[in-house]
Amino acid sequence: MSRKEQTPAQISTFTMMMIFIVLAISFAAIILAIQAYSVYENQFAAAYLTFIGILGIALSLYTIMQVRRRLARLKIETPPVITTIECKKCGFKSVREFQRGDYVFKEVEPCRKCNENMIITAIYREFKEKRKETTSF
Repeated sequence: MSRKEQTPAQISTFTMMMIFIVLAISFAAIILAIQAYSVYENQFAAAYLTFIGILGIALSLYTIMQVRRRLARLKIETPPVITTIECKKCGFKSVREFQRGDYVFKEVEPCRKCNENMIITAIYREFKEKRKETTSF
């Protein structure tokens, strides 16, 4: 069983809606800038509209990149659940991944050594401790 990575909540619909509204307004500003420059020959208005359009597109793309980066950083890795199986007669121990339906003191497959039924003695999560890097001066 592979480790499952759970992703936290995705980008909210409100945020995505606001980003797309800003993108739409930005594209409209660029279209108006082209129209102002070509039809009305107003270079001053065309420059402002172009600046607003490019700024809006840049901010929208930056926001999308930052939200995606944050979501990628927040992925939660669930540690594996381990089941320990032990033979009452000979003391043979076996460790395997948790399977649905496992519970403590449940009788499972026969022992490999003495062919007696084995029981589950422990179910636990295996945590790996993260080492903190220390800097010395």
